[in-house]
Amino acid sequence: MLWVKAFHIVFVASWFAGLFYLPRIFVNLAQVSADSVAEKQRLLLMARKLLKFMTLLAIPALALGIWLWMGYGIGRGQGWMHAKLFVVLLAIGYHHGCSVILKKFERNANTRSHVWYRWFNEVSVLIMIVAVILVVVKPF
Repeated sequence: MLWVKAFHIVFVASWFAGLFYLPRIFVNLAQVSADSVAEKQRLLLMARKLLKFMTLLAIPALALGIWLWMGYGIGRGQGWMHAKLFVVLLAIGYHHGCSVILKKFERNANTRSHVWYRWFNEVSVLIMIVAVILVVVKPF
């Protein structure tokens, strides 16, 4: 079980590294002037590659988490686990939201400012803080 838990933590941390950085690329994309085509294309390429990579990291993170929950019974029937599962759904939703935003940038359909993306960037931090507190502290 400790090996599964260790790799779960590694993949979750790696996935969240992408969730922390991709919105930062959105900040930069929102600041690119219309005549900077090369800069925009470079940032879009970085964002596409990062999204693919973090999606590949999310899959084993989620699979190992399910293994810990269903296979070893960690947190089964406990309130903190129900809350954590909700937070995991929020993280998946945030990940999906990032892919939707990237598609908007690719279509030149972004309507939000770099300031909005700076705030959006903080959502992943809040998600991780809540998840860690639920797992470590188990408040209920």
